Amino acid sequence: MSQREDMTLYEHIGELRKRLMFVVVFFVLAVIASFFLAEPLIRYLQGADEAKELTMNAFRMTDPLKIYMEMMIFIALIMTSPVILFQLWSFVSPGLYEKERKVTLSYIPFSLILFLGGLSFSYFILFPYVVDFMMTLSDSLEIEQVIGINEYFHFLFQLTVPFGFLFQLPVVMLFLTRLGIVTPMQMVKMRKIAYFLLLVIAAFITPPDIVSHLMVTVPLFILYEISLWISKIGYKKALEAEQKLEQELYEQENRD
Repeated sequence: MSQREDMTLYEHIGELRKRLMFVVVFFVLAVIASFFLAEPLIRYLQGADEAKELTMNAFRMTDPLKIYMEMMIFIALIMTSPVILFQLWSFVSPGLYEKERKVTLSYIPFSLILFLGGLSFSYFILFPYVVDFMMTLSDSLEIEQVIGINEYFHFLFQLTVPFGFLFQLPVVMLFLTRLGIVTPMQMVKMRKIAYFLLLVIAAFITPPDIVSHLMVTVPLFILYEISLWISKIGYKKALEAEQKLEQELYEQENRD
């Protein structure tokens, strides 16, 4: 099953270091490429309906540069994420069966799609409502908001980026299930605890009103149930693959 079962700990560390170096080199190249993409993306976000009515202010001389650099890093991380996932898969794949290698490799594009889907959901659906809620609250309290560009983009990242990772929950749970680390039975048993943790996460990344809280909590609960359903499928296929392998080994022993 394993191509590296005789490797020493030092060799494993050397293999991991080689893959980390490859990721670092690609990330540096992605940062260079993102230098040309950061400004158009910042201008697009500033021209969106939620922001175009706001006057962006820089309260420190370094704020524009800081936002530019953070946007570059953000773009570079998205561009590098498939490489990170592929290198992670390459490191653990020798310990998997051949069929499991092919299946888990297919998770990489789905992971990226779900990450972008989470960003899209939070930016196009949740973020406009939250901004409108904040502006309405300011108007009702007769508070004139002076928006700093640094604070605006930090708030945007704080609200959207977590959803990119949370939306990858089905792929993560399926991957852990195929590795035998998590089972559907454990997920069912831990459902109440998982719901509570998702409820807490939703409370941290949304303003204190019930509508926005539900807009985050309900999709997270649905994601968990989808993850549980996918985990059951993956667990069933893993058992079938294991039984098939045992049958093949048994037949081979009988032939010998």
